[in-house]
Amino acid sequence: MDLDYAHYMLTEGAKGKENPALSSPSKDAYRKQLAESLNMNRTRILAFKNKPPTPVDLIPHEISSTHRQDKQAKPKRYIPQNSERTLDAPDLVDDYYLNLLDWGSANVLAIALENTVYLWDASNGSTSELVTVDDENGPITSVSWAPDGRHIAVGLNNSEVELWDTTSNRKLRSLKGGHRQRVGSLAWNNHILTTGGMDGRIVNNDVRIRSPIIETYRGHEQEVCGLKWSPSGQQLASGGNDNLLYVWDRAAASSNSATQWLHRLEDHTSAVKALAWCPFQGNLLASGGGSGDRCIKFWNTHTGACLNSVDTGSQVCSLLWNKNERELLSSHGFTNNQLTLWKYPSMVKMAELTGHTSRVLYMAQSPDGCTVASAAADETLRFWNVFGAPEAATKAAPKARAEPFSHLNRIR
Repeated sequence: MDLDYAHYMLTEGAKGKENPALSSPSKDAYRKQLAESLNMNRTRILAFKNKPPTPVDLIPHEISSTHRQDKQAKPKRYIPQNSERTLDAPDLVDDYYLNLLDWGSANVLAIALENTVYLWDASNGSTSELVTVDDENGPITSVSWAPDGRHIAVGLNNSEVELWDTTSNRKLRSLKGGHRQRVGSLAWNNHILTTGGMDGRIVNNDVRIRSPIIETYRGHEQEVCGLKWSPSGQQLASGGNDNLLYVWDRAAASSNSATQWLHRLEDHTSAVKALAWCPFQGNLLASGGGSGDRCIKFWNTHTGACLNSVDTGSQVCSLLWNKNERELLSSHGFTNNQLTLWKYPSMVKMAELTGHTSRVLYMAQSPDGCTVASAAADETLRFWNVFGAPEAATKAAPKARAEPFSHLNRIR
């Protein structure tokens, strides 16, 4: 019995073409099994699943020999094929449309497991529990760090969003009224928190003011499962279960109450969750389609033109750009449940990273841009040194100011 699936079928949270349909047991039997499972699993949350791998030679002899024989190829950096470490993540909800993993600028990883948000400090490996919500409000459907790495937004199944201060473990406020259904996607733009719901709405919330809703974007007809602001903060990309990809212009939204979209892109043939803005070209956006599409597409967001489309052969769950090289990492579902590293713009496969045994739903990138965490339906959290050694990084992620939250302590 897969308790995560059973729970979502009972709460009607797993409806959608990207999540497989399952039969449901009775609620009483399920709750009994869930309680027993949670008691058994709590001791292994974010604990090592196996012993950390033993050190290996940075460049094995076989690979070194192969490289010497290939005279045309330039020297390539070594990409480890195995995860650096594996942690247990029991009760991770297997739902394509949610966003349950994020890595903050203070080097703390946040992961939502059923009704609880856990924080894993990458600097010392310590784990702490931030918040547990009750069954009426949960499960947790999204998490997203603010740029300062101290505050975090938590989206809930009851359509609300909570803002937490992780240094004091204190809830600062709840954002209500923006949505009618669960909030599965979140994106920060300085002091603006953008929320996407199952109701198809996208809401901009200014967290500095008492009445935070300042804009509402309407266009999606089904759940908004992907949200990403461009590095400049001027354009917002949104993907939905309606197979649509929108690009919204912040300046236009501020001056136009209708908040008209800039581009409405219909090329994907399945849900669009995976979105990633290119760090070295401001108007370049990558998007990935679900199981009926399986493509990674590249867009010029100034013109709306599709620059390239690559069929990956699998459901695309998430995308991350390498901050230090022209590379793109994708995570996938059926059939190989792998991570694939692509060279851009040729889209030649550089590596396929395997180890997960179920679809790799969520990915997050360390502040220095070198390490990637992946969370999958197999209830494991894996860390990959896929983007190079930290000393090779050109620069670390900038620290954001805490100023946007200076007024939150007195807002209720």
